Amino acid sequence: MYRRFPTPEAAIAHLERVRWGEAPKCPYCGAETVARHAETGRQSRWQCWTCYKSFSVTVGTIFHNSHVDLQRWFLLIALMLNAKKGLSAMQAARDLDMRRPTVWSMMHRVRTAMQDDGKLLSGLVEMDEAYVGGKPRKRNRRDDDEPGPRGPHGTKKTPVLAAVERGGRVKAKSTDR
Repeated sequence: MYRRFPTPEAAIAHLERVRWGEAPKCPYCGAETVARHAETGRQSRWQCWTCYKSFSVTVGTIFHNSHVDLQRWFLLIALMLNAKKGLSAMQAARDLDMRRPTVWSMMHRVRTAMQDDGKLLSGLVEMDEAYVGGKPRKRNRRDDDEPGPRGPHGTKKTPVLAAVERGGRVKAKSTDR
């Protein structure tokens, strides 16, 4: 992450590209008549000429009202997404060299943002199922034991159904048998 975003300004520029593209908009009134602040030290802030409010790219996002720089936010999100078995706040705090309560709060914001929005998927949607869970423990075999049922229905694994919108959102849900 630090190679991709070597400075805080690079991280802010990336978030501006992802959020607004070429035309920044005011998050308060939606107007496109905005300009960068000319004051020294405030180049990351914008000024709306319709409602006259000053704002940054983080307004209305999980990064809003956070004193943690975007580089660390991006690194935390990458750690959370790449952790195969999940990531504890203690481990993330050690990795980011931050306090555990701060990291816990950041992780809570990320998880809240990942919740289902309730909107239906549209366009071309692909679906698949998977069975999630570990292998059953090996039991002592006796000659008079009957073999267990084979296939996915003979297991105690949890079935998960996932639907993916082409080029967009994903919805996954564990299903009951």
